[in-house]
Parts: sequence; structure tokens; C-alpha cells
Amino acid sequence: MLNISHNKLNKTVDLSKYKSVQKVFHRRHFKHFNRFLIAFAITVIIVMFLPWTQNINSRGNVTTLTPDQRPQTIQSPIPGRIEKWYVREGDYVKKGDTILFISEIKNEYFDPNLVNRTGKQIKAKEASATSYGSKVEALNNQIGALVRERKLKLEQAENKLLQAKLKVKSDSIDLEAVKINLSIAERQIGAIQKLYDEGLKSLTQLEEKRSKFQETQAKLISQENKYLSAKNEVINARVEINRVQAEYADKISKAQSDKFTAESSQFDAEAQVTKLESDYTSYEMRNDLYYIKAPQNGYINKAIKGGIGETFKEGERLVGIMPADYDLAVEMYVNPIDLPLIHLDEKVRVQFDGWPAIVFSGWPNVSYGTYGAKVVAIENFISDNGKFRVLLAPDESDHNWPEAIRVGSGAMTIALLEDVPIWFELWRKLNGFPPNYYQPNNKSTAKTENK
Repeated sequence: MLNISHNKLNKTVDLSKYKSVQKVFHRRHFKHFNRFLIAFAITVIIVMFLPWTQNINSRGNVTTLTPDQRPQTIQSPIPGRIEKWYVREGDYVKKGDTILFISEIKNEYFDPNLVNRTGKQIKAKEASATSYGSKVEALNNQIGALVRERKLKLEQAENKLLQAKLKVKSDSIDLEAVKINLSIAERQIGAIQKLYDEGLKSLTQLEEKRSKFQETQAKLISQENKYLSAKNEVINARVEINRVQAEYADKISKAQSDKFTAESSQFDAEAQVTKLESDYTSYEMRNDLYYIKAPQNGYINKAIKGGIGETFKEGERLVGIMPADYDLAVEMYVNPIDLPLIHLDEKVRVQFDGWPAIVFSGWPNVSYGTYGAKVVAIENFISDNGKFRVLLAPDESDHNWPEAIRVGSGAMTIALLEDVPIWFELWRKLNGFPPNYYQPNNKSTAKTENK
């Protein structure tokens, strides 16, 4: 009732005679209320000293523990055109099952007999390389024969040279002997001439000595000719040796040149064979790539490229697949200021979207609907959202995570830190201070042992 008048109603009306007023304004009511206030104050004081677990709250997503278990897309390493689908979205496929068949769109691979014709080219080139190898072997035999023949010819020429040298030596001895005989004949003529002049020898005897002297001179001239001829034979023998060496060096060089040409052709043919074999293997593997197969067991999520006759480039995504066997994990993102508080193997509570939960972040033991996890990896580089990514795995000591959870679902994470009194936490919150710098027990123990 509004007091819009200066006449006080409570001054003129006595309310004490009403029972309701008697019950409300009774003295015992104030007594019970005071007791309630005292009990409430004591309770609040006690609660203020109860332990409170500092924590870091964060949003996250359900993922898998290893990269090969996460949803992936299947690409084709070659461009092509879709010809036939063998699966539908949602189908379960095993590793190696055919998902779709594609055809070729590059004109250099249109030939359906490309692999067989490449194989024939390989056989032809191999035969060519074998022929060149046989030619090289024949030329090696020819070179060997020429070397042996040159050796024999040189031995023959050296023998002739030796014979010529011996003949020169023999003729020089004969020449010296003729010279001696000539000098003897000269002395004899001189002696006979004196005796003839004295009348002791006859003219016939003198003429005989003169005839013998002339014969000796003739023999000397003949022996000198023989000696010079023998020297000439020595020169001819040496010339023959040089001729044989030059002749067979030319023949051997020509054979070696033919051999190197054949070897070069052989190596070129072998290189072409290797290239053709590489092309043959590539063509065979390319034929296998026409069938897009499942890389692992899983479920077909979505056909990114649909229809028949649709073309695509190499590396384009064709279909998405979710692995059938995977280990669940949760990725959460923490602020850079909170990153020093996160350590490997630390406990984290997780609340999954769609699962009812009653959460007391500071009292994890009385929370309902949360599941245990532990930190298994901490990203060393900041993510695009300005936070650091932390990977969580199920805690084996806690109850199992729900089986119906799917990869990609949302999650709320609570990283548990140090236990402090509630009054300290309220004081920290009011002042905007960060949580206490936290070190796990195993690190503290390790530091103590090192000291």
C-alpha cells in the first residue's frame, strides 16, 4: 500500500490483535533467524577452507590418437575420367577393395596395347644390344690375333736384323783379312821387284805376283761391296721392324676404333632397354592406377567427385573414407599463458557433447558424466586460432569412454592443476591472477635426485 498521505495508517490502526501479525513479529522468529545466520556463517567459513582444484577449461574435438586413423580423402595420382562406381556412401570396404574405375584422358596413353608394344620394343633393343656385344667380342678376338701376328712378325724382323748384323760382322772380318792379304801382296811385289831388278827373280815370277796382287785388290773391292750390302741389310731389317710396328699399330687401332664404336652402340642400346623397361613398368603401374582402391578398412563417407564421365586432375580428392579401427583421442586448445601449466601424462577430465554431465570443475571427484584422460602430446608451434594444441588419450585407470562417440564430436576439457583452499581461489579470481605455476610430482622428484 502506497504512502501518498501524511496520515500514518500504522499509527491509527492496531495490528497486534491479528493472529498473522502475532506470528510474524513474535520474538522467537528473530531467535531462529539469528541461529540460522550463525550456522550459515560457520558453514561458509568451513567451506572456504575446503580444497579446490585449480583447472584450465577449454573446448576441444574428438579425434584419433594416430594420424593414419583419422578421416582421409582418396586421390588419384594420375588425371582421368570416372567410368564406374563400385561403392555407395556409407559402405564398409576392406583394404584393397575397388572403389571406382577411371579411364585415361591423355592422348599418349590411349593405345590399349601400349604395354605389349613396349615389351616388343624391349626385346628388339635387347637383341640389338646382344648383337653389338657379339661384334665387340669378335673385334676383341681380331685385336688379339693382330697382336699375336705382330709379335711373330716382329720376332721374324728382329731375327733378320740379327742375321744382318752377324753378316756385317762376318763381312767386316773378311774385309780385314783381304786388307791383310793385300798388304802382304804389296810387300811381296816390292820384294820380287827388287829381286827382279837384281836379276835374282824372273819376269814370270814378277808377273805372277802382280797378278796375285790385282786379284787381292779385286777381292778387297768385292769384300767392301759385301760389307756395305750387309750394312744395308741391317738398315733394311730395322726399317722392316718399324714398318711392321706401324702396319699392325694401324690395324689394331682400326679394330679398337670399331670395337669402341660397337661398345658405344651396345651401351646406347642397353640404355634404351633400361628406359623402355622403366616405361614398361610405369605403364603397368599406370594400368593398375585405373582402379581406385581402399587404402585401409573403413567406411565411405562422401563421394567428392560424383557421376560418370566427370574428369579430374591428378591429386584431386575423389572420395572420403573413415577408418574402421581407430583409437579415440581429444584435441584441446589452451592459451599461451596456460601452456607452461600443461605437462605430459597429466590428468584431464573430459565432458563429451551429447552426454549428460554435472560438472564441478574444482571438485573433479564429485563431477558426474566426465571421463578421464591424460596428456600425450603438446604442440610446439601455435595454431591458426592463436592457441596451442594439446592431444589427450583415454586414461587406462579411469572408466572407458563411451563407444558411441564419433570422431569430430565436440568436447569440454578440464585440465586439473594444483589443490588450493577455496578462499585462495576466490581471492585469485577477484584479483585476476593466473593459476599457481604448477610442476608435476615426477618432475620435482627428478630435480631432487639431480641435486
